[in-house]
Amino acid sequence: MPRPEVLERLQSAEQEADDIVAEAEDDRDERIAEARERAEEIRTDAEQEARELKERRLEQAREEIDEECERVLEDGEQEREELAERARDRVDEVTAHVVELFQEDVHAQT
Repeated sequence: MPRPEVLERLQSAEQEADDIVAEAEDDRDERIAEARERAEEIRTDAEQEARELKERRLEQAREEIDEECERVLEDGEQEREELAERARDRVDEVTAHVVELFQEDVHAQT
């Protein structure tokens, strides 16, 4: 094979190799861009899910706190009623005791 033909074939092979490398680099860059875009989508989705989960948990905690607050208020109201009832039950007893103390004090002074 003559030298110019060999040289031409070598140049053609080099050009073909350069084209293959350039195409592979373009493909690589495209895949990297797609992977970055997909990673951004995944990150955005994960952040949205985390926000939604946080909101659900906060709402659940608020409901639990409201229920506990209501229970404490109801317990407090019941205790108040019981104390008031016990106090009303003892009014006569305490009155009699105070009158007795007063009478003893009056007799002691005379």
